[in-house]
Amino acid sequence: LNIDLILELTSEVKTEVVPEKVTTIVGTEVMPEKVTTIVGTEVVPEESAVTIGTDLFKLLNLNPIYFDYNKAVIRPDAQLELAKVIAYLKAHPTVHIDVQSHTDSRGRDSYNFELSNRRNRATKNWIIKNGGIDRVRITGNGYGESQLINHCSNGVKCSKDQHQENRRSMFIVTKN
Repeated sequence: LNIDLILELTSEVKTEVVPEKVTTIVGTEVMPEKVTTIVGTEVVPEESAVTIGTDLFKLLNLNPIYFDYNKAVIRPDAQLELAKVIAYLKAHPTVHIDVQSHTDSRGRDSYNFELSNRRNRATKNWIIKNGGIDRVRITGNGYGESQLINHCSNGVKCSKDQHQENRRSMFIVTKN
């Protein structure tokens, strides 16, 4: 990890774009003694805008954007990953994305569909608010439990970790 910049921050994301480089810094809660947190630098060459249909999750080697059970709140671990999506979008101002949000199979199908839509709105709004990304560049939907990535469907006994794998968001490029 290259550390290029240190800033004193509040809990919001700060992103600085320089030629051929995106430096992303994520702050923590500021204490009386002024805590400084450094996340690091992502190098993104300008010519690396990708083809339509590319999943930024794979391209940027993101850790999964997980949600706590029955919640639609962006977790601190997810904020770090969303900061990388923001950095990519800032480095590629013509790229548009579709955020696809999913739930696990616990609960009623109709409830999970609504929950995934709340998670989708939370994800899109976090990127827009914290990254300053224009709302027209981000679309998305919730899919409930209709696209599980493991065997944990209705009635199947699974661990908490296995269920968590299904509570995720994906970021598909729709325009470059």
